[in-house]
Amino acid sequence: MVSGMTGRIPRMMLCAAVAFWGSNCASKKPWIGGNRNADPVVMTVTGPIPPAQMGFTLEHEHVLVDFIGADSTGYHRWDRTGVVKKVLPYLLEIKQQGVQTLIECTPAYLGRDPVLLKILSEKSGLYLLTNTGYYGARDNLYVPKHAFGETAEQLANRWTAEWEHGIERTGIRPGFIKISVDRNDTLSPMHQKIIRAAAKTHLRTGLTIASHTGPELPALAQISLLKEEGVDPSAFVWVHALRGSMASRLKAAKLGAWISCDNVKADSANIRQVLEMLSTMKEAGLLNRVLISHDAGWYRVGEPGGGTFNGFTPVPTALIPAMKQRGFTDSDVRQVFKTNPREAFTINIRRTK
Repeated sequence: MVSGMTGRIPRMMLCAAVAFWGSNCASKKPWIGGNRNADPVVMTVTGPIPPAQMGFTLEHEHVLVDFIGADSTGYHRWDRTGVVKKVLPYLLEIKQQGVQTLIECTPAYLGRDPVLLKILSEKSGLYLLTNTGYYGARDNLYVPKHAFGETAEQLANRWTAEWEHGIERTGIRPGFIKISVDRNDTLSPMHQKIIRAAAKTHLRTGLTIASHTGPELPALAQISLLKEEGVDPSAFVWVHALRGSMASRLKAAKLGAWISCDNVKADSANIRQVLEMLSTMKEAGLLNRVLISHDAGWYRVGEPGGGTFNGFTPVPTALIPAMKQRGFTDSDVRQVFKTNPREAFTINIRRTK
């Protein structure tokens, strides 16, 4: 069992959160996680839900991305009606295949649009999660100007405010923290600051930290920094972990981190690679630290009609049948696609002992 102190949310605060989204509770005070006295929840763009309600979850996908850069992006760059028209059929398709939750990983200043996600959630019937945090990869192209002069504490204040009051006056709260680092062996000062800000935000909110990473050295370096800040590795999702070695994935999982293998495709070579990873993790008794998704979708702002949109079907149509042929049980499938995402993204302060 992974170490880490569990944070829980007081029932009266949960009532306040639900009230914000339209229940009969009277209070509308900001909802803040971190107290151990009530039922845990997951925060979706349409409000808090019990973790078990997530069901079958795709833990790393994208609806829309805008690669123009932090200094030029904005809602003026896309038409929500057009995006909904293109993306909604893909969401309805996976709902018919049993998917219930999609975790949308596009960060701020790279095309994050919580209002768009709420519209798509309401029209599709899927639960969608959005995020707070900044994306440092690609040499900080998507980091806003203010972040270069602010401290980790100041960044954490900004991200915590989105949790407490909603994103950009929409009232929509983030369900996790999304950050990223470059592939360098040594983390840059900016990226160290982003990681420390994420740690501080986690300790105030209980939001899980998902970091676009790739290779193992920056992944393990992030885990070390988080531990310095008092955050248990079980609060960390190593995104794009298939770019690291199997030995490093096992090491990070044993520390308690979540291993996100999020590039599932329909081609046989990719399926074999994912199956080998899953088999090794299961043999090591670490299948309970694995998250699986596609990193698909990608309505690309600036391309005609949003470019080519890649659907979210290879997991249910190709990977899961291959898992069963390989000898994985129904219980294994539930572990990877239901239990693990639920445990990873439940709002829960995880401190080092």
